[in-house]
Amino acid sequence: MTNTPAAAADYKQNPFTLVYGGAITKNEPGKVNIHPVKYKLSGLDIVANVYTSAHYDPSRKYPAIVVAHPNGGVKEQVAGLYAQHLAEQGYITITADAAYQGGSGGTPRNVDKPQFRTEDIHGMADFITRYPGVDVGRLGLLGICGGGGYSLAAAKSDKRFKAVATLSMFNSGRVRRNGYGDSQLATIQDRLQQASDARAQEAAGGAVLYVGNGPVPTDEQIAAMPFDLYRQGFEYYGKTHAHPNASGRYTMGSLLDLMRWDATDQIELINTPLLMIAGSKADSLYMSEDAFAKVTGTTDKELFLIEGAKHIETYWVPKYVDAAIGKLTPFFARTLVTGRS
Repeated sequence: MTNTPAAAADYKQNPFTLVYGGAITKNEPGKVNIHPVKYKLSGLDIVANVYTSAHYDPSRKYPAIVVAHPNGGVKEQVAGLYAQHLAEQGYITITADAAYQGGSGGTPRNVDKPQFRTEDIHGMADFITRYPGVDVGRLGLLGICGGGGYSLAAAKSDKRFKAVATLSMFNSGRVRRNGYGDSQLATIQDRLQQASDARAQEAAGGAVLYVGNGPVPTDEQIAAMPFDLYRQGFEYYGKTHAHPNASGRYTMGSLLDLMRWDATDQIELINTPLLMIAGSKADSLYMSEDAFAKVTGTTDKELFLIEGAKHIETYWVPKYVDAAIGKLTPFFARTLVTGRS
């Protein structure tokens, strides 16, 4: 087993433009199938993929899991990988491109506001609970990276979710406000002023300004980045698992909303079983540890560390993905049971 990035996956070579290892290439009877769907959310077209389990029969009832993708990601990447693996365990799963992002509608493009990302999760629940064969009383939630932080936010109030899990949780508000690893505390006010100016420019009809809209960094520049998450993130999103709908940028004006938000605000409202998974060597681990300690509304909670894994490696390295699925499988089997209140 190696942690060296895999050869680049070409989205053009997959009929569903999936870029993860072992992705479905065609729907076959008796196997896990993928179903591209579209629905409306707050007037916008949302594109999603629904995965059905082997021997799916719409006249039967199956537990379902909503899967929320990372910041800057799309449904064809790691969210699809985990949605497919969970479908292999007998679940109906859904993962959608966030509003204003990926293949979903909304302008300006790449708005990244917490209220929208949280509403995306509620919207996936709306859709999948009306999907043929779904048992509405057995609905789970898995959030990955930024989607993990937004899943915690959604689970505070959306009691349709009977269990919630996160993988490599990323608290977008804390990072946008304080910097990664709380490394930019001294510049918070300056960055808020930049965000305010960007919104003012946009409101006056000027150009929309973006964060992460610069030239692609060179290999040398990537290697010099101070954090594993960013170094490996550029490899994953820019090379090995690149997808044209995943730009990685977001509007600077979004920071007005992001920097005053935090995934752990009122987190005590979560009263359902919680499983948080993170790599033991991830430099993002501090965010999972912080959130986990603040979840006081349930005693059915666990922080599980994948030994040796860094943040991005939980997205694709087979042994680390297997470890995560090996933990998610019994967790959802135990918590998504018929008749659970």
